[in-house]
Amino acid sequence: MKKAFITGITGQDGSYLAELLLSKGYEVHGLIRRSSTFNTDRIDHLYRDIHDPAARMYLHYGDLSVSGQMTDLLACIRPDEIYNLGAQSHVRVSFDMPEYTGDVTGLGTLRLLEAIRKTGIKTKFYQASSSEMFGAAPPPQNELTPFQPQSPYAAAKVYAHHMVQNYRKAYNIFACNGILFNHESPRRGETFVTRKVTRAATRIKLGLKDKLYLGNLDARRDWGYAGDYVEAMWLMVQQDEPDDYVVATGETYSVREFVEKVFEKLDLDYRKHVIIDKRYFRPTEVDVLLGDAAKARKKLGWSPKVGFDRLIDMMVKADMELAEKEKTLRDAGYEWVEKRM
Repeated sequence: MKKAFITGITGQDGSYLAELLLSKGYEVHGLIRRSSTFNTDRIDHLYRDIHDPAARMYLHYGDLSVSGQMTDLLACIRPDEIYNLGAQSHVRVSFDMPEYTGDVTGLGTLRLLEAIRKTGIKTKFYQASSSEMFGAAPPPQNELTPFQPQSPYAAAKVYAHHMVQNYRKAYNIFACNGILFNHESPRRGETFVTRKVTRAATRIKLGLKDKLYLGNLDARRDWGYAGDYVEAMWLMVQQDEPDDYVVATGETYSVREFVEKVFEKLDLDYRKHVIIDKRYFRPTEVDVLLGDAAKARKKLGWSPKVGFDRLIDMMVKADMELAEKEKTLRDAGYEWVEKRM
């Protein structure tokens, strides 16, 4: 039975990846941060008590900012595959917390690579690079496009990306970078723009709120489905030789187009509900991200299965179910506190 270690297992990608690996017979170990509240809702359906003989997923408390802990965990688990998905991944927040973002998103990757080097374990390492690294580079962007990061988050990812390449060459570690363009799902965090839109629109439809505050509607992104993209991660690690790959749909849409489609599916006019708030603008904006995934298609045999419209349908359906539950509770007299978004 293969063992995999996933940082960021409680996030969107981590949950889909854990599902995929468990379905393939892996023993899965995940890194989670200690919190006074449970933050495992995305993987609760996968969890079995550790005393259950059928249990194949194990969670370990830890933090990418603690190097010694990473070394100890890898030495103990000795995973066949490591997927580094953990990060401070919100681009706008990275401007407010640049030092923390650099520490966890950038140096966190280095700590894992050093842990592999020091323990000498034979493993395959996957690094979650990001399309944000391309920044101001003209589209379409592929593996040869020079990086022009426009945020602390993107700069930290560029550092991590280059460290992976360096350790691959210097220490002969199987280490690969997946440069994933935007990927969404019903499990996307509610502070990310796509989920913020679908969550708000469904609540507006049921009369639970009236306004949605957004930033730059003209930014264009290449949006795919997270469930498709974790398959690409796994395929990269199954190759005989490590390499770097862009993962994208090859289509780009503006935030405005995304908003318009969501509201149209609910028979709403977004112009009556969406208000532009400059607080949500980035100090430096990334105008267009459009990925060229020809290499992944050719060498990995990967292609996206879920298109833009179907992705929106999935997200709207899931968030409508949440909104209906909220309305039922509110109608019954229970107070619902909306999360700040």
